[in-house]
Amino acid sequence: MIDIDVAFKEAKIQQFLDELDQELIGLETVKTRIKEIAALLLIARLREEQNIVTERPTLHMSFTGKPGTGKTTVAIRMAQILHHLGYVRRGHVVVATRDDLVGQYVGHTAPKTKDVIKRAMGGVLFIDEAYYLYRPENERDYGQEAIEMLLQAMENKRDDMVVILAGYKDRMDTFFQANPGFHSRIGHHLHFADYSLEELMAIAELMVQQQTYHFDPTSRQAFWEYLQHRMQQPHFSNARSVRNALDRIKLRQANRLVKQGGQVTPDELTRIDEADIRQSRVFRGGLDEEPAKMAAVGVNQV
Repeated sequence: MIDIDVAFKEAKIQQFLDELDQELIGLETVKTRIKEIAALLLIARLREEQNIVTERPTLHMSFTGKPGTGKTTVAIRMAQILHHLGYVRRGHVVVATRDDLVGQYVGHTAPKTKDVIKRAMGGVLFIDEAYYLYRPENERDYGQEAIEMLLQAMENKRDDMVVILAGYKDRMDTFFQANPGFHSRIGHHLHFADYSLEELMAIAELMVQQQTYHFDPTSRQAFWEYLQHRMQQPHFSNARSVRNALDRIKLRQANRLVKQGGQVTPDELTRIDEADIRQSRVFRGGLDEEPAKMAAVGVNQV
């Protein structure tokens, strides 16, 4: 007899699922799918241990959704689950884009792509905005060479490397139609929906708490109104935009305290005031500056 509960505990799956719940607000559909995949992998591993003929699950995945919806964070947790179930040796994640894979001249693409694949062996290769690899309008583009090498690696090295392709859903759909070899190798398609206003506010509260700041009632209301405006503007990136906004708010808070001078209380050092938020150009119809890229740190849900 096999005790499923013991096997589940020994694989430490629940630990990673719990961490995913703690790190990410919302995303219930994605979390449910991750749990289902984890269960599938666990049962497949137990079947193999009992010498039951078992086809290795297809592990390559596609994550679709806008920036800041948690795709990178989920990829990290998925890599840990794969590692603890014995499907990959190391469980690390290598994040790559077109620039990391495609060269600018003849003979440049192959060594770049080989290097990325080599670094990803034993873990997960996460290719962000994967559709940029394919540029049919440019006959001299070297993206197709990288695509062919990736397809070969996804087939021949699937016992020790999982590839996750990520990007906007509509562009990924077009990419798969133009590159059916990728679609046929993808076992799981997960869509990361945009966050609601309430979820974004909860994310902000969590980020502020982790950084040892806090809203008061008036600043909390101000940030709620900020989100209402910002969500309607171009280039909104869900939780990533929330983190960027909080970074700018902390700059204003620090500048206000220094200009104020004199003695300050611990509460003043940690409190975000309404004025720190309402100075944003968003309240005047302008657009906050958005850094092009933000690193995946803490609960940024990127």
